[in-house]
Amino acid sequence: MERIGAAVIGAGVIGLACGRALARRGIETLILERNENFGSETSSRNSEVIHAGLYYPGGSLKATLCVAGRHQLDDFCRSHAVHHRHCGKLIVATAGADEERLAALQAQGEANGVDDLRWLSAAEARALQPELACTAALLSPSTGIIDSHGLMLALLGDAERAGAVLARRSPLRGGVIEPTGIVLECGGDDSLLLHCPLVINAAGPWASDVAASLAGFPPAALPATHHAKGNYYALAGRAPFSRLVYPMPESAGLGVHLTLDLAGQARFGPDVEWLPDPPPGVRLGVFDYRVSNGRADAFATEIRRYWPGLPAGSLQPAYAGVRPKLAGPGEPAADFLVQGPAQHGVAGLVNLFGIESPGLTACLAIADRVATELLGQ
Repeated sequence: MERIGAAVIGAGVIGLACGRALARRGIETLILERNENFGSETSSRNSEVIHAGLYYPGGSLKATLCVAGRHQLDDFCRSHAVHHRHCGKLIVATAGADEERLAALQAQGEANGVDDLRWLSAAEARALQPELACTAALLSPSTGIIDSHGLMLALLGDAERAGAVLARRSPLRGGVIEPTGIVLECGGDDSLLLHCPLVINAAGPWASDVAASLAGFPPAALPATHHAKGNYYALAGRAPFSRLVYPMPESAGLGVHLTLDLAGQARFGPDVEWLPDPPPGVRLGVFDYRVSNGRADAFATEIRRYWPGLPAGSLQPAYAGVRPKLAGPGEPAADFLVQGPAQHGVAGLVNLFGIESPGLTACLAIADRVATELLGQ
């Protein structure tokens, strides 16, 4: 049996940030990733947006970690030459009835510490984006876009320079909670036993499965986790927009929005496609990330609410991701759950449940919170 200081389960953007945080604090850290490459699932299947922090209830983890994390991320990108750009975002009301909700969103953002929001009339919004259709809009200048792969490379580079090791093709088979730490069984055909006094469960959509696989973990501490597939379509040709465009948020997401990559290419999404929950006691399987052509008409209908000039037949299936959600269909959106020993009673273990958007923006702030939870520093 090998003994190490800490194990991080999952090498997405959150796991890499957590591994970096522990290694930079002098902890011998192993980052376990079941896939061939890091960040090949949720972290590479999103909108790559740097969020300002205006959607989330005041005092929530999503609000506080997003706002703090955005400032940390800006500094990190500048110091590590990670390609990013604050192109700004327009959140649009497409009917007069939406304007009260838009005003409430502005008030929420300002209460969260987003201090640069600007209300625009329809004419002011069209002056910025002439093909936009709206009755009013909220401009968020500090919203941006980022090269998520470049970010993960930089996080991994920092972690490795501090002594962390990434173990690829190392799926977790299970574990046992013991008085002196947690014993993890990981690896493929030739499994390895690791004794770890500190464990961070950053397995994204599989975080509940990971926690449940640890013998001795209290079942009552496992949250109900649901999964929503988010499909994206790419635009054939160039979009006449230089900023991101978002509709009013919906119950389970931020609506089918227009985002831009760093080369200026437009894509739309994600929508919300709820996936069936596995039967009780059955572990979650592999996701089907294919995007069906049959969703294009529904996408086009939503997009034309704010861009009536969307050319017919211009949407092409692009990619999809899966978001772990602690609230199911029809339920109010849930907050992040950073579950430590005070919540589940297991020394040295932090579970990260329901880490969806704005997880990428908040990754450094989440990592600092986890390190404080485990180390007090």
